[in-house]
Amino acid sequence: MGSRSIQERVRAVTERVAIDNGLELVHCEVAGPENKPIVRVFIDKPEGVTHENCAAMSLNLGTILDVEDFIHSAYTLEVSSPGLERGLYKRDDFERFAGNLAKLRTNGPIGGQRNFRGRLLGVEGPNLLFEDRTSGQVSIPLEAVAKANLEYDFDAELRRK
Repeated sequence: MGSRSIQERVRAVTERVAIDNGLELVHCEVAGPENKPIVRVFIDKPEGVTHENCAAMSLNLGTILDVEDFIHSAYTLEVSSPGLERGLYKRDDFERFAGNLAKLRTNGPIGGQRNFRGRLLGVEGPNLLFEDRTSGQVSIPLEAVAKANLEYDFDAELRRK
């Protein structure tokens, strides 16, 4: 079975287990060498993820992966919250976190730039609207985003307290 097929099966199983546990699957990936893969799973829920949520997800997912046995070598399973600087992977993520600070990298240059840092403004059609600190408002095709993360606003948090 190819690595793409393993990735797809892991994602399908992980999505099912997350839903059964009342969690949102933020992202999952299979990384590392083929003979010792690492299955990374990021979960969330509106009130935040607890250690118990991660432990339950790990136990349930690990059991199913072991029973289905389509990963043909010993693997490491990592389950965690997405963290303060959560990755943004889907259109829904960009819509949900509009108004937040973020940083992103594109597959190729857009207006002569590949790295952007600023505020997510929203999604319009196939494009992400972004207020970049350097170049102002830009429209970035969602398909051009290689990597995106929220950026924690420490200053705003300090002002709030």
